[in-house]
Amino acid sequence: MECCSDVSPSISISMLCFSSSVRLTHSSTAVNKSTASYSYVIVGAGSAGCVLANRLSENTSDSVLLLEAGPKDKQLGSTRLSWKIHMPAALTYNLCDDKYNWFYHTLPQAHMDGRVMYWPRGRVWGGSSSLNAMVYIRGHAEDYNRWQSEGAEGWDYHHCLPYFRKAQTHELGADRYRGGDGPLHVTRGKTSHPLHHAFIEVAQQAGYPFTDDMNGFQQEGVGWMDMTIHRGKRWSTASAYLRPALSRPNLRTEVRCMVTRILFDGMRARGVEYQQDGQMKKVFADKEVILSGGAINSPQLLLLSGVGNADELRKHDIPVIQHLPGVGCNLQDHLEIYVQHRCTQPITLYKAQKPFHMVKIGLEWLLRFTGYGATAHLESGGFIRSRPGVPHPDIQFHFLPSQVIDHGRVKSKIEAFQVHVGPMRSTSVGWLKLKSRDPFAHPIIQPNYLSTDTDMLEFRQCIKHTREIFTQKAFDPFRGPEVQPGPAVQSDAEIDAFVRQKADSAYHPSCTCKMGSASDSRAVVDPALRVYGLQGLRVVDASVMPSMLSGNLNAPTIMIAEKAADAIKGIPSLHDPGVPLHPQSD
Repeated sequence: MECCSDVSPSISISMLCFSSSVRLTHSSTAVNKSTASYSYVIVGAGSAGCVLANRLSENTSDSVLLLEAGPKDKQLGSTRLSWKIHMPAALTYNLCDDKYNWFYHTLPQAHMDGRVMYWPRGRVWGGSSSLNAMVYIRGHAEDYNRWQSEGAEGWDYHHCLPYFRKAQTHELGADRYRGGDGPLHVTRGKTSHPLHHAFIEVAQQAGYPFTDDMNGFQQEGVGWMDMTIHRGKRWSTASAYLRPALSRPNLRTEVRCMVTRILFDGMRARGVEYQQDGQMKKVFADKEVILSGGAINSPQLLLLSGVGNADELRKHDIPVIQHLPGVGCNLQDHLEIYVQHRCTQPITLYKAQKPFHMVKIGLEWLLRFTGYGATAHLESGGFIRSRPGVPHPDIQFHFLPSQVIDHGRVKSKIEAFQVHVGPMRSTSVGWLKLKSRDPFAHPIIQPNYLSTDTDMLEFRQCIKHTREIFTQKAFDPFRGPEVQPGPAVQSDAEIDAFVRQKADSAYHPSCTCKMGSASDSRAVVDPALRVYGLQGLRVVDASVMPSMLSGNLNAPTIMIAEKAADAIKGIPSLHDPGVPLHPQSD
């Protein structure tokens, strides 16, 4: 399918052209409010940007400016007062409004009954790591080996695993797979909730193995989730990486500043222009401009700056700096669906969502960081194969002892439990384009969900495997009638119709600034994440993924930023050959 079809532009503001004759001012390493130039300018204080701000400012001879469109993740200097971010159980609050959230929406989806899909993305310190469900999943080792074969040289599993370890402090201690002294604290699900224990048991009764570490030797199977929660609080990249570095004199941060374009001197990125407090400002980079806005904002900023498909740019009267047709293409995401059952015992989170209990839970968390508020409740899950011949797991489960309706925007009215289930390596590929040259206008997002027969087949398998698991004996004391899909949905045609009506994004957009070889016409960045054809410009975030991973994307995005930081500093990549892994299926 052609990446970019014709779209009628709606031009709302004019764009100033930047002269190639720029007078750059150079600064000392210790920065201050009058500084106009830094070694590095990082756009976006999200999952990747916070990592880069920390790692690049470790070098005291370099100065770093971190720009964020949203606010800080605390109020009056307190994370407690920003409980909607830092209380793990409060995650749906920020998914449902636009205070810390870009609040994107897709085009109507032709293969999903014309539905417009909601895409929350973080706009705050920590980015989407301040909004997500805190599930720490790395993906399968073969995902990274596939990246290598797709042209991402040096991004195979043996080159990526050391950066997962470098980032992490796992509460169970370090081993060949886990880290023990990194900034990112990771805890293991340890709930005593009977429904979580029953889910792990029913999956084993259905014939699936137990795995003691989905991020270690064997991803396949069911078990306890790893989570980015530390001492009862969300452990975003703002908490893990940014706050510990804020006292450094060579790191400066700015918030509520919307970067509107990259400034070029010929083919070299020299800085950025941004709007803050109603004023247009410019700042310059002596070494590099680094885009870490995520899979939507990074390609949008490239396009606004004249880097992308030349024909599309001309439609918006944007001067072409570099023709790169892959910018905004290759868009990939995970879809998921909820299979829900009534619970015959009053043990779900239904009662906890009543106002009196919410106040009680909130007070305990505010005072002690303990109790129901100290977890996102997605503590068990797993990975299985959809069908014979699939080399490694392509279906993921997240189990929840509650019912979620419309992204949490509608409250549950019954005692129920559910599993979030979906295919991990969708074959549907989409794109995004500029709606106009107005940097404040959201781009046009076309994920092309369910546009292939393979994707529909895999969703059928998701429903059928989940139903098989839920009928096992360990759920007998808890299992009431199926709420969704419901007993009337049985045939393949009925399942397909249900999926089109009810599947939703798992909030994992990626791959829109694809990393690849110079011979790949759709590649945007090289394996060092430098934008092709330009100097002084990199992209470091989930947009550079060549293809979708088999799992959640926050941990891999942090890994990408850790690995990129070494590349930017000229440090050879870490490498750990010969790591033992569970064998693939033939």
